[in-house]
Amino acid sequence: MGREEAVKNFHLPLPEQTYRGLRAEAERTGVPATTLAREAVDSWLRLQVRRARHDAITAYAAQMAGTHLDLDADLESAGIEHLTNAGKATR
Repeated sequence: MGREEAVKNFHLPLPEQTYRGLRAEAERTGVPATTLAREAVDSWLRLQVRRARHDAITAYAAQMAGTHLDLDADLESAGIEHLTNAGKATR
């Protein structure tokens, strides 16, 4: 039912210190170094996507500031009031 994802090999020379650290972590955890490296790269790539999305939203908000597409002042005030009250309720 579940198809396996295509896998490509990628040769990645590492500085000695990084290589030793990766090998030590693999030994410590019992997880293959290639798995640890793959997970680290995947995590970094997800972070880059999130950063790019954040940057795009920030740029859009800056571009729309002061226009008719800017946040409604009443809605903004209500949001701030809600967040302020929510912070007090959790204390």
